[in-house]
Amino acid sequence: MSNSKIFNALKILRTRKDLKYLAGSHIRTYAAAGSQVHTKCKNVNGIYVVTLDSPNTKVNSLNTAVMEEVNGVLNEIESNPSIQAAVLISGKPGCFIAGADISMLEACKTKDEFVTLSKRGHEIFHRIERSRKPIIAAIQGSCLGGGLETALACHYRIAVKDPKTGFGLPEVMLGLLPGGGGTQRMPVPTSVPTTLDLALTGKTVKADKAKKLGIVDLLVSPLGPGLSKPEESTMRYLEEVAIQIARDIANGKIKVDRSKKGLVEKITASVMQWDMVKNMIFNKAKEQVMK
Repeated sequence: MSNSKIFNALKILRTRKDLKYLAGSHIRTYAAAGSQVHTKCKNVNGIYVVTLDSPNTKVNSLNTAVMEEVNGVLNEIESNPSIQAAVLISGKPGCFIAGADISMLEACKTKDEFVTLSKRGHEIFHRIERSRKPIIAAIQGSCLGGGLETALACHYRIAVKDPKTGFGLPEVMLGLLPGGGGTQRMPVPTSVPTTLDLALTGKTVKADKAKKLGIVDLLVSPLGPGLSKPEESTMRYLEEVAIQIARDIANGKIKVDRSKKGLVEKITASVMQWDMVKNMIFNKAKEQVMK
C-alpha cells in the first residue's frame, strides 16, 4: 500500500470534530515511570492509553510481575477523575499477548500455589470486566490463551486485519483448559458451540473470522509503507482509532450491546437452556475432539 492510504486514513479521522488531538491541540500526559517495567501509560485528553511492552522479549506474556503492574494501572484508571476510558494496546506489532508465561506455571509446585495464582488472575480480569470506565482492547498480532482472555474481559475489541493477527485458546495443546475465564466470557459475544470448538481444538482464527464469530467488534485495515515501517504506521493508526472508539463509548455515542440479535442466534441462545440440547452439543464436541 502507498503513502496515500496513510494520508487518506488520517484525513478521514481529521473530519471528526471530536478528534482535535490529531489537529495539533492534543494533550498527552505521560504517567510517571515509577515501578512500571512492562507498561507505558499516557493520558490522551481523558483516554488512558496503556501500552504493554515487556522488555528484552519478542512477545508479551502474562506473568506475576505483569499482572501486578496491570493491577496498579487499573487502580489509576478507577481513581483518576480525568480518565474517562482506557485503551490496552501492545508495543510489539506482531504480538498483543501470547498467553500466560509457561515458566510461571512450571514454578507452581503445589495445588495451593496454582489456586492462588488462578484466583489472582481472575480478580484482575474481573476488575477489567466490571470497570465503570470502558476499556478497549486494540489488537495487532497474536492474541492467544490468556491474551484472548484479557481481550474478552475488555468491553470492546478492535483488531488489525492482517495475517499475523490471530485469536485462539491453545491451552488444550498443553493438556490444559483455559483458566482465565475464557470459557465463560466467550459465549457472550459468540456462542457455546464456537467456544467449545476453539477451547477443545486449540485452533487459531484470523481477525476477519473472529469478527464474523463475534470475538472482534471492529476491524482495522493495515497501512502500507510510508515515513516508517508498515507495522509501526498501522500500530499508530490502530491506537488513534481505539482512542476515538473509547471516547465515543464513554460519551454514549457508541452503545455496546451483547444481546443476541439474529434469529439463529436467538434460537440457539434459547434452546441452550435445555439440558437435552446442551448434552447433544457437548457430545458432538467430544466426538470431534476424539477423532
